[in-house]
Amino acid sequence: MSRFIEVPARMLPADTLNALLESFVTRQGYDTTDTTGAGMSGWVNEVKQQLERGELLIAHDLELEMTEVMTLEQWRKFGRDIADDEEEGDI
Repeated sequence: MSRFIEVPARMLPADTLNALLESFVTRQGYDTTDTTGAGMSGWVNEVKQQLERGELLIAHDLELEMTEVMTLEQWRKFGRDIADDEEEGDI
């Protein structure tokens, strides 16, 4: 069984999706203090567009029971790590 499952953004309530995207923006270190631009809401809209383009995805970790936004690189890394662990019998 896979540890991570992809969650389509359209399945999440708007408030939940926005909270996930705000958390992602904060973790990635985007400057949300910009008072001349759109700040956090601008970054959230940009990240939503990245989700729509398939550059990011939402994944639920069944082991930790957490849902996070991930880059495709992170998704692939977790996939490789999980496959490696399964081969070694660690899972």
